[in-house]
Amino acid sequence: MNTMTFKGYTARVEFDDRDSILVGRLLGVRDIVGFHADDVAGLRVAFEEAVTDYLEACAKIGKPAEKPASGKMMLRVPPEVHSAALIAAQASGQSLNQWATRALEQAAHHA
Repeated sequence: MNTMTFKGYTARVEFDDRDSILVGRLLGVRDIVGFHADDVAGLRVAFEEAVTDYLEACAKIGKPAEKPASGKMMLRVPPEVHSAALIAAQASGQSLNQWATRALEQAAHHA
């Protein structure tokens, strides 16, 4: 996956073959924030402008800008998965939170 990051926001970038342009969209926020350009340099500028415009628009209307993640996560998993993860965490000398953080980080970087 091709991504760009600016001010803590990440965007996914794709090539639109029909229009021969690069297109990006912010990830991790419910608001739709998109941008496009003809080349990578222009895409970087358009991305940074889109993030800046999003933050300014939120401030102008008094709406808190959505953050991509709060750091709090609630998961529902089958009891047997929970048990296996807890045992794996204890066996490695970690809390379940520490173990899960490492497992999620490794999975996210290999996606």
